[in-house]
Amino acid sequence: MRRILVFTHTGRQEAIAAAIETCSLLKAAGAITVMRRKDHEAMTDAIGEAIESIEILGEDCQIDDVDLGVVLGGDGSVLRAAELVREAPLPLVGVNLGHVGFLAEAERSELAATVDALVNQEYTVEERMTIEVKVWLDNVCLAETWALNEAAVEKANRERMVEVVIEVDGRPISTFGCDGVVMATPTGSTAYSFSAGGPVVWPDVAALIMVPISAHALFAKPLVVSPDSVMAVEILTRTDAGAVLWCDGRRTIELPPGARVEVTRSSRPVYLARLNTTPFSERLVNKFELPITGWRGPAKVDARRSATAALPVIGPGLQSVEPHHRDEPGIPMVARTDDGPE
Repeated sequence: MRRILVFTHTGRQEAIAAAIETCSLLKAAGAITVMRRKDHEAMTDAIGEAIESIEILGEDCQIDDVDLGVVLGGDGSVLRAAELVREAPLPLVGVNLGHVGFLAEAERSELAATVDALVNQEYTVEERMTIEVKVWLDNVCLAETWALNEAAVEKANRERMVEVVIEVDGRPISTFGCDGVVMATPTGSTAYSFSAGGPVVWPDVAALIMVPISAHALFAKPLVVSPDSVMAVEILTRTDAGAVLWCDGRRTIELPPGARVEVTRSSRPVYLARLNTTPFSERLVNKFELPITGWRGPAKVDARRSATAALPVIGPGLQSVEPHHRDEPGIPMVARTDDGPE
């Protein structure tokens, strides 16, 4: 029998209700429900009695015995679950109970169909790049962690900017005062990086992203670099303003002046279960409710015709014309009236 680990947001009644329904659906489908003890206790308190046939993770079974994880909540819940199962590794599928839910694969209304597909193994598994994050000070590694979405260096005090220098592959790019710098994966490009003005990067693109936040500089544009590059942010010592490092909004460490944060691609990805093959472009439109009115789409293959002679074709007889002033006599570049050029 398949064991499916159910994660839920114990602080939300909607999530607990969804967990109770998920357990019932899994039992009816012949699967074994596995939960963490704290999630199981939250469900028990909500209904006033313990639900039978649920195994407790770490007591009745281990993470290696589990086939799949179901996360009931928003993107924050998926990030929390990824932190817990990354060592396994265990595929996760998110059921969105939040707002945008970019990491979620299904909505609350699709819960029954989702459980049925998972039990019958009607899904594919997708790898998502993660990053390794190291904090250095005077050649001493203060901390080492990872992130699925991003590592964000932020100013520690609201009233003072943090002075930084950004670096790629051991070469400085620019120095400026700012509110912070986000270093993200393609998965994280639709999260904090997106809010800071960074580009949307398709999840299957191998790249790393660096996005300054409210930088006081002429050149502080988002950068998209090779997945094999090393991105770094150094906190300058010309002021005593400190900073804080946040990884996926969950793990944090204070950064004193002189600290250095290095980000590289991790060799250990996170695995997400996909229930359908909806293109990322369509997910982008649906999640952000983007306007697409007026779109006509590409011509159908059987309706396409070869080009006609209506447009001139430039061949070997191409001529070049030297640049000239628009008012140069003899070259009618602009329409003229009696009062001069229009």
